[in-house]
Amino acid sequence: MNPLIKLHQFGQSIYLDEIRRSWIHEGQLQKLIDEDGLRGVTSNPAIFQKAIANSQDYDAAIREHAKQGHDALATYETLVVTDIQDAADLFRPMFDASDGEHGYVSLEVSPELAHDEEGTVAEGLHLWERLARPNVFIKVPATDAGVPAIRRLIAAGVNVNVTLLFGLERYRQVVDAYLSGLEERRQRGEAVDHVASVASFFLSRIDVEVDPRLDAVVNNGGPQASAAQQLRGTAAVSSAKQAYQVYLAEFEGGERFLELAEAGAKPQRLLWASTSTKDPSYPDVKYVEPLIGQDTINTLPLETLEAYRDHGAPGADRVLEGANDAAALLEALSGVGVDLHGVVRQLEQEGVEKFVKPFRSLLGTLSEALAKAPA
Repeated sequence: MNPLIKLHQFGQSIYLDEIRRSWIHEGQLQKLIDEDGLRGVTSNPAIFQKAIANSQDYDAAIREHAKQGHDALATYETLVVTDIQDAADLFRPMFDASDGEHGYVSLEVSPELAHDEEGTVAEGLHLWERLARPNVFIKVPATDAGVPAIRRLIAAGVNVNVTLLFGLERYRQVVDAYLSGLEERRQRGEAVDHVASVASFFLSRIDVEVDPRLDAVVNNGGPQASAAQQLRGTAAVSSAKQAYQVYLAEFEGGERFLELAEAGAKPQRLLWASTSTKDPSYPDVKYVEPLIGQDTINTLPLETLEAYRDHGAPGADRVLEGANDAAALLEALSGVGVDLHGVVRQLEQEGVEKFVKPFRSLLGTLSEALAKAPA
């Protein structure tokens, strides 16, 4: 059996962390749905920058926007909304057949709003209304401003994909925001059974930041060197396994959610993101194989998806394996001088910047294209 489809036996869904207009209209995305059991798509400003700036898929649409006198921001929004709508329509039969469990496509609010609660809420509501599809997520970063915005959007009935999660403390805040938003709806007598959310926990970026700090300890020698060497490459997966324990506590046994579940509420599933392996010394499925688990999602760039199709070996519900060891490994990081809380804060800040830069670059590319388009 195709390893990607076999993951379904263990309760895990695979999303594609990439989108291109040509894939939607030329059959590649439908083929992934049919042959690999793909259950959704995630996008971000960097993905759209790559898709729009490095292809000819959008040239005709950009010329049309130029004729209408649209600026770069209006053009960008229309281009990406159209792609998300068209992709969501491909997944709509799956969404309907699964009673809203599968078949979602995500669109992110402007990264420029990452520290603007009011702006995030306003744009989230605007995009939700413009997309007009029940099987879409509005992506909101889990910043200080993003967390209360998430609560407010959930309370307004908007499906939210919480992005740029790196740490357990922030994840607990996100869970509270989701539950609080649902509780607010219920108190107003509004339905909670159609509101969906996922919490996207970013993985490879954690190891990219932690491993050099461990390498410095190793290179300095001394009594901590051996322990630091053994901890290399463990921070991300250990964090994810601990996040899953939080998920189980909150959504399998938590009283707040159980009360909401009686009214039809869905759990906020964990989604493993940033799953391409950055260190070539690690396996290319490092952030897939150990995190197979019930009610989880793993969003993969095409290269990682193809690698797992080729040599993935799903044989167990592995996210539960070594949960106690994961906690001990995270504790051990502080023992060799790695401040994981500091790492999380830095990654959150850098995560926003890594989306702002391609977003601004794309707007610049669109401005030039609009200016050069024939009248």
